[in-house]
Amino acid sequence: MQDISSEFSLGENMSPEFLSQILGAVYDAALDEAGWVSFLESVRKIMDGNYASLIVRTETTDDIGLIVSAGQNQPSLDPGNPYIAMSPFTGMKPDHLVTISDVLSPQEWRASSYYRDYCAAQGVFHVLAADITTRNGGVYGFRVTRPETAPDFSKDDIRFCSLLIPHIKRALNLHLSIHQDRKVSTLYSHAMAQMMVGVVVLDQNGEVIECNPAATAILDAKDGLSVVGKQLTASYADDNRALQALVRSALVNTHAARLSVNEAMPINRPSGRLSWGLIVQSISSDQWTEGKQRPSVAVFVRDTEGRVDPPVRLAQQLFRLTPAETALAIQLANGLSLEEAAEVLHIKRNTARAHLRSIFSKTGVRRQTELVRIFLNSVAWLSAGE
Repeated sequence: MQDISSEFSLGENMSPEFLSQILGAVYDAALDEAGWVSFLESVRKIMDGNYASLIVRTETTDDIGLIVSAGQNQPSLDPGNPYIAMSPFTGMKPDHLVTISDVLSPQEWRASSYYRDYCAAQGVFHVLAADITTRNGGVYGFRVTRPETAPDFSKDDIRFCSLLIPHIKRALNLHLSIHQDRKVSTLYSHAMAQMMVGVVVLDQNGEVIECNPAATAILDAKDGLSVVGKQLTASYADDNRALQALVRSALVNTHAARLSVNEAMPINRPSGRLSWGLIVQSISSDQWTEGKQRPSVAVFVRDTEGRVDPPVRLAQQLFRLTPAETALAIQLANGLSLEEAAEVLHIKRNTARAHLRSIFSKTGVRRQTELVRIFLNSVAWLSAGE
């Protein structure tokens, strides 16, 4: 990040250009958490402080938190600092800036264990502080400090930091939203991959911009589908003409108010294995997401004969089966006959039949086809590969 502190001194001449730069640094930090240290370092220099810090903690009193700090004698990340709970600033009015003199008299401050045991050793005497609350109930402590040899914080100092507080709050909420969206997106991608559903996202030009792990494996195999010149392409000419027609149709419908009706087709495979099942769906356009690569079409691909092995432990817990019964049920769900499953598991046919009778009794089904159906619809498959 550009060092903006050298271009500015606090006072009546706070320029719009400077404010634009410092606020830009705040919101850059929201997008990339590594930027918080750079932002805090700029604040520290502008304020002539020895530290500028962000204390991360929740509202629970037993949470000792994490300190993100910019300063010469302290690491940028200080997890589990036990002195956080001793701070006299704990429990302040949210989003309100105070100095140490607003909280304690000079005598009380010097006598406090927080100052004697922690701050004095760090060269911290003057403190400017605010507790910033976020939408998820978190509390972030914003702190700027100076040594005792430096002057106390002036009205201009307080005015400047007061301007920053609401923007830091918005940036923290933005960071939380982005982080949450990424986690949810990762969970969706994981679930789709474990269900053997490949997802390919195309932009407004029909070019591939993103694939989930299942789709990547399908495309890398080049068995009926691949990416040629950034375009999703079928191996056989007839299939490819049909696929491109579906993509063009979906692109036309991206300006619809909602998702268009799905279009489906089989994709033949040169290997001779069962065809891929493919669905093309348009993604409604968003006037706020214009750009060179705007998600416009989703292509879903399913391997109709693929095998998945859910964790035996989860399948046991869901259906209350023994390990041997679970192993047999998984083989049957993968399409094997009872005799074939017995051979794979190296057990006698009579043993396999006994296990199957017990499985029927525990799951409440009467036929092998019903057993396969309830296993394939089970949430156990979502944890495959653990």
